[in-house]
Amino acid sequence: HRRLRARETRLSEFNQTERKAMLGSYTKVLFVRDPFHRLIATFLQGMGISPSFSSFVQEVLDSGMHNGSMAWKPLVSLCRPCLIQYDYVVMFGFLRQELGHLLRRAGLPAGSLLPELTDSQVQWTYRWLSEQMFSELSAQQKKQLSHFYRWDLAAFPFSSSFLSD
Repeated sequence: HRRLRARETRLSEFNQTERKAMLGSYTKVLFVRDPFHRLIATFLQGMGISPSFSSFVQEVLDSGMHNGSMAWKPLVSLCRPCLIQYDYVVMFGFLRQELGHLLRRAGLPAGSLLPELTDSQVQWTYRWLSEQMFSELSAQQKKQLSHFYRWDLAAFPFSSSFLSD
């Protein structure tokens, strides 16, 4: 079938039967990260030209869903969890534990393949950064960000996200 071989065809363009046939033989893994942490990482990597985190967030909000960068678009719009039934969802901050489990399930030696991951240090650092960056935002920006990422917050268990409030 020509459509199945087309390189630029989006998964959403296939009907349910075609998607199921294509994805049925794969183990589907989705890596997710708190949307606020993604914003912080994007800002710190210099992907925005803004001088402050608050002005960067305003750029993100002004760009909206359709014109935004993949670095900060809501995950639900990128990974289509309603279209794809993922076998595993791996949360950033629990990588060592979850990747070890995933490798064992795949029949691979988990210990020798995993890099040294210090999840607890990463979680502490992002908690501190989140507090600092969140305090820079106006009440309106906080409300708009929570609305912008509402589907990610509903789809994934980001219970400790600053945007969950």
